[in-house]
Amino acid sequence: MSIDFEIPTEAKAIREKVRKFVHDECIPAEKELDTKLAEVLGPLRKKARAQGLWCPFVPKEYGGMGLGPLANALVQMELGESMLGALSMNTQGPDDASMMTILAHGTEYQKEKFLKPLLNGEKRICFSMTEKAAGADATGMQTTAVKDGNENYILNGEKWFSSSASVADMALVMAKTDPNAPRHKQYSTFIVELPNPGYRIKRNVANMAIEGPHDDVIHGGHSEIEIKDLKVPADNLLGGEGNGFNMGQHRLAYGRLRHGMHNVAKAQRALDMAAAHVTKRSTFGQLLADRQAVQFMLADCASELYIGRLMLLHIAYKAEKGLDIRQENSIAKIFHAHMVHKVIDTAIQLHGALGFSQDTPLAKWYPSALAAAGRRPRRGAQVEDR
Repeated sequence: MSIDFEIPTEAKAIREKVRKFVHDECIPAEKELDTKLAEVLGPLRKKARAQGLWCPFVPKEYGGMGLGPLANALVQMELGESMLGALSMNTQGPDDASMMTILAHGTEYQKEKFLKPLLNGEKRICFSMTEKAAGADATGMQTTAVKDGNENYILNGEKWFSSSASVADMALVMAKTDPNAPRHKQYSTFIVELPNPGYRIKRNVANMAIEGPHDDVIHGGHSEIEIKDLKVPADNLLGGEGNGFNMGQHRLAYGRLRHGMHNVAKAQRALDMAAAHVTKRSTFGQLLADRQAVQFMLADCASELYIGRLMLLHIAYKAEKGLDIRQENSIAKIFHAHMVHKVIDTAIQLHGALGFSQDTPLAKWYPSALAAAGRRPRRGAQVEDR
């Protein structure tokens, strides 16, 4: 199958517009994050919406930009350069994939009540699928949902690493509705309004990441959840009984791609920082940039980034054509996780002690890159619900 890598003119224009916004608005705004996040994010979102930069993947009739897979990939590969990039345009995980799920499978009632405030940026949503005992095996979930007459479901169980639950106004919760059905038809998805006494956040799971004052909102804390006698109206069942697994897999597929897109952007910023540093830093009377070993390190990173971009463009191309991308998506998930770890690690080395400090964003990026490269691909563990 021949592949056309020519990017349409309108997609190029959108990419340039987003790139300018990220560099002119988002990256400078990162320096103001010692103040209240609302004082930084509110004006940033207002500027983005004024420029028509809002919910890139959402159809125009729902208030989004209506971008297809290719144009959205180009946009996401710019937004990931800044920790405020995706948030500024209401395309952050895990909200984005949940919006797409409700958009595709929600009833008119659900779209009006739950999707509309999400699209407006008024509310946040988390995704509660993973459980301690099940890990990456979504069919190992033990949380149950039993119908109480015709009006409600009663949910009981636990969830693990539910990203952004601590800042969410609602949750998509997967639970077993029919233990006797075929394996992939046992599960259903429910929209749960928060806070709710039946959905209790036991704790945010501490990890090796360097935490800032707004990390829950910006990066999404990872919560351990107790679900006890959680009453959910039948009207909040999303997509019908037995369809939770398939919807969840489709949802996670986009989340994996978005991770890859943002990792490309983050790696590009790290490489740019490293290149800028070595061209002005001298040791023993010679620029670092003139040392062959340093040139090899930069060239290796540039090669990895080139492969990563081509991989995402190929997947976006196939998605545009409505072709199956499951195999490529799995390959990309692994490759981009290792790629971003390698580039950030190299950038830290080339910065020397400065890279180890928190005077640059490299040290803060490193733990998340290490988690992605070390835990997900090798063990197949579901690190977070994105």
